[in-house]
Amino acid sequence: MSTNSNRPMARVRMCVFVVLVLSQLVTAALSGKPANATSSQINSNSVLVALLDSRYTELSELVEKALLLQTLEEAVSNHNITIFAPRNEALERELDPEFKQFLLEPRNLNSLQTLLLHHIVPTRLGQNEWLEKHTQHTTLSLEPLHLSKLDSTKFAGNAEVVGIDDVSRPDGIIHGISKLLVPKSVQQDFNNRRSLRVISAVKPEGAPEVDPRTNRLKKPAKPVPAGSPPVLPIYYAMAPGPSLAPAPAPGPGGPRHHFDGESQVKDFIQTLLQYGGYNEVADILVNLTSLATEMGKLVSEGYVLTVLVPNDEAMAKLTADQLAEPGAPERIMYYHIVPEYQTEESMYNSVRRFGKIRYDTLHVPHKVTAQEADGSVKFGDDEESAYLFDPDIYTDGRISVQGIDGVLFPASEKTDSKKLDSAKNVDSVKSTPKSRRGKLLEVACQVLGTFGQDSRFTTCH
Repeated sequence: MSTNSNRPMARVRMCVFVVLVLSQLVTAALSGKPANATSSQINSNSVLVALLDSRYTELSELVEKALLLQTLEEAVSNHNITIFAPRNEALERELDPEFKQFLLEPRNLNSLQTLLLHHIVPTRLGQNEWLEKHTQHTTLSLEPLHLSKLDSTKFAGNAEVVGIDDVSRPDGIIHGISKLLVPKSVQQDFNNRRSLRVISAVKPEGAPEVDPRTNRLKKPAKPVPAGSPPVLPIYYAMAPGPSLAPAPAPGPGGPRHHFDGESQVKDFIQTLLQYGGYNEVADILVNLTSLATEMGKLVSEGYVLTVLVPNDEAMAKLTADQLAEPGAPERIMYYHIVPEYQTEESMYNSVRRFGKIRYDTLHVPHKVTAQEADGSVKFGDDEESAYLFDPDIYTDGRISVQGIDGVLFPASEKTDSKKLDSAKNVDSVKSTPKSRRGKLLEVACQVLGTFGQDSRFTTCH
């Protein structure tokens, strides 16, 4: 992304920032409070506004995503700050994609804030103040930043300063640097998360089951003592199925209870909202608190889940009859949850290798079929099917969220719904349907007829 293409967007952000500052001044005036230093020093000539309109647009976008504008306003009002801004190329093409994804995940907001605050020193350090060969300064992240000189080259940490005194304003100064500065705490968080994903896991001892009478998950069975006869018949143990297909390791789990399943469920629901286009399913998961709670318990117990999420366009095609039955939303969602950890790659490899396969769902005993079609994965039957539309929306080793473009129903429920529709069509032929207003008029006429007063109303005839 070139600097010229970023200019219009940067100017729009600068205008929005100035409008926010002016609104703060108006609010302070209307409330009767005197304009303090915070409101009076943030103006169009501030170093923060200059950052939004500078060549460091990628850094300014990260500041907005990290919700740090108010924090930086307070810092500017109390200090004359120095910002070490990485150039756009360092954040666009030279940054590790896995590390960038780690920073942009909602659950890692604190790490992103710490990283950005590590680039700001609450002291003005211009070219004239940069005289010694090695100095140490405390940043807004409370972790020190080492400044050094080698011959005529200046360094901030391990990044070369490529734009000394690039932007200078009365309340601060901006130096351009060659790459991103990563504090030790953020690097440690990233290493821990990456190590957590590659650890081999103990597979779940059995798929969770749903009680068809209550539509709730059954409690997992107690472990069988050593030497006891097997719980499942040997037929189930020998039956071939999709379990032969390769799938990635689900992440550590089992009886040691490593994970906070409730937080992970909240994370993937928040990711759905930020991704866009899946608000209907997110609303169902939030409103059906029992379902979200049960999913959190399963993940905490070491189970893994793959959620097939229909987009908003598909959910809008559902009729009122399909959602009116008691427990219908729960059954629909259970049928879209597979008690395995599958990604786009693993599912596509499976259907390419085995053809049509069937995945277990939490809507026991119904299974969802999958097959390869048009270079993607198609779920369901030929009549009512859904394609893998937005792959790998959320993957953390325990919960995998895959976006699809249709709502899936078991074959038996499709047959029942067709019979119900045909019965309704027969009834509609026998009797002409009446609107709600027509039914009310009919009842009113019957009541008035009892008292001999219906002759006054022409609508009764």
